[in-house]
Amino acid sequence: MLHNKNYINMEITDAYINSTRLVNSVSMAHVRYLYDIIDWSSRMVCIKGARGVGKTTLMLQRMKQLFPKSEQAIYISLDDLWFTEHRLIDLAEYHFLHGGTHLFVDEVHRYPYNNWIQELKNIYDRYPELHIVFTGSSLLQIDFSMADLSRRCVFYTLQGLSFREYLEFEGKGKFTALPLDRILKEHIYIATDIVSKITIIPLFEEYLRHGYYPFYKEAPASYPLRLQQVITTILENDLPAVEKVEYVSIKKMKRLLMIVSQMVPFSPNMTKVGESIETTRQAVTRMFQLLERAALLIMLYSEKNNMQQLTKPEKVYLENTNLMYALAPTSDIGNIRETFFANQLKANHTITFSGQGDFRIDDTYTFEVGGKTKNFEQIKDIPNSYLAIDNVEYGTGKQIPLWLFGFLY
Repeated sequence: MLHNKNYINMEITDAYINSTRLVNSVSMAHVRYLYDIIDWSSRMVCIKGARGVGKTTLMLQRMKQLFPKSEQAIYISLDDLWFTEHRLIDLAEYHFLHGGTHLFVDEVHRYPYNNWIQELKNIYDRYPELHIVFTGSSLLQIDFSMADLSRRCVFYTLQGLSFREYLEFEGKGKFTALPLDRILKEHIYIATDIVSKITIIPLFEEYLRHGYYPFYKEAPASYPLRLQQVITTILENDLPAVEKVEYVSIKKMKRLLMIVSQMVPFSPNMTKVGESIETTRQAVTRMFQLLERAALLIMLYSEKNNMQQLTKPEKVYLENTNLMYALAPTSDIGNIRETFFANQLKANHTITFSGQGDFRIDDTYTFEVGGKTKNFEQIKDIPNSYLAIDNVEYGTGKQIPLWLFGFLY
């Protein structure tokens, strides 16, 4: 239990004041796609996602909608210095005993103690009337160590902004998210309707450069620098909080990320990559896996190979096009197109390497991605094959505008 209760109570009062301040300051003007997908009635909800995609904002918006002026809910971040001396479970007890019904916990992976899983489980079991929403790094894995928690919790992953969401953030209109099968069948009608309202190509080009992370609006001129800082924070702070990683390995992962950024889509030779960063093949394989979990890379495996942990990926991409422009401003346009397609499709679909096309989706569709001159030569004999074409407003037949795949979520 907490010691010196009068002092602690004063500190917790400060936490309520800070929580109220943050809730009051958050805007409800733009609410992310995941907000309406989450089952907020669940007693325990986890929102995973890459650093900077808007997990904190999502929680604060939920609080503002439900408890605009009430202390029934409190927001706390576990990277707060207060938690170097105090426990989450003690704060939860105080909150519950003072009429609290909802606990919003940010950055669980930054908890100074190593038992946040056990404490959340205990809070869930001890206070049946308390609802818990917590956020964590995309690095968190639902594995054996989280088995007890996973039986109690519903997990969601928040992506960065889709192109559709970016258009809304830019005040260009609200458009409905579209399922893939509808885009494939009705793309001409859909594109015609959208293009009649906005000039789509310049907006798409802007999105590719700076539209994936919601914080792009805060300081557009320094956005590339901010992205590099995000990468550094992920590798130097978030990763060591979740995995046992030596500092020398973090330095090598930074070098590996730069190598990939200059060569994406990258078909890795693990031995050669290991030689270039002075480490073993096995270490390189683990680094790739960690960078993918950190939402810095996308790795494509052959659809015939289900043993992903034991094999090398066929292709490696940076996780989104904004990272490409930040790390390698002169990136090849073909790589940018493929990265955008992979990024938007992976949110709700299974995406694998295709030997005949660029991508295989849900083991059903084959896609080639390219510019206006791209044709079906490579995939002409493959059923359910399509072209995703850049720099066109409208498509025809099985040729679909690339930008339209940004409306999937």
